Amino acid sequence: MRSRARLVVAVDGGRCVVRELRSQAPLSLLPWRGTAAGRSAAVIVHMVGSAATPLGGDDAELDAIVEAGASLVLTGVAAALALPAQDATGRPSRLAVRLQIGDGGSLQYLPEPTVVTRRADHVTSFDAVLGEAARLRCREVLVAGRIGEVAGRYRGSTRVLGPSGPLLVQTQDLDDSPAHLAGRRVLATEVLVWGADPAGAVAGDWWSLTPLVRGGCLATAVASDAVTAQRDLATAVAAHPGWSQAVLGETGRPTSQLPR
Repeated sequence: MRSRARLVVAVDGGRCVVRELRSQAPLSLLPWRGTAAGRSAAVIVHMVGSAATPLGGDDAELDAIVEAGASLVLTGVAAALALPAQDATGRPSRLAVRLQIGDGGSLQYLPEPTVVTRRADHVTSFDAVLGEAARLRCREVLVAGRIGEVAGRYRGSTRVLGPSGPLLVQTQDLDDSPAHLAGRRVLATEVLVWGADPAGAVAGDWWSLTPLVRGGCLATAVASDAVTAQRDLATAVAAHPGWSQAVLGETGRPTSQLPR
């Protein structure tokens, strides 16, 4: 299945508004509406996937543009289950996310975990381009198989480009080998380009927060389950000087409490 989604957020009359929104199954975009949404300084949009996605052969692309001074929170509503192709081709599933943030804009990309099931082959690419004084928070949680299940294969690339050049370029390649995560099942990462960075790296038993050379930080946690990984990731992000602004952000409440 082929899916294309596009979202443009801008400032209009002093408020952030959705200027353009187009999406189709299996990746649908649903703006948060109502009185509470009107009190939020940021536009909040939910990413809703179908029950059987991504399935081998699926090809989904998401383009999100935040114009100068605007704010957007893109949040998931349920975990994604990467499944193998149902035919003999063994084609991988693919998700490409492209974000563009204008000068002084901000974007929080917070999908729910992705579970890479047995025999699945899932490929992702994440590209973000930031303008001057733009802010980005991007979280990814990968689960290597369901409980008691051998994981499939995952290949992902992340590229964050700031005004001064690349901030982060990295790839992840996971399969059924326990060596990838030191015998653990979950890898959680978060890129945070949000104000001042810590003076140096901070680390715990299974998490770390590392400043990037040209600005921003990369938080990483590995764990045996998604709940522990996300808790450790939150601990790592809490070591960032701008953490309270990033988490409470423009919504006025922690992103973990955003409406479903």
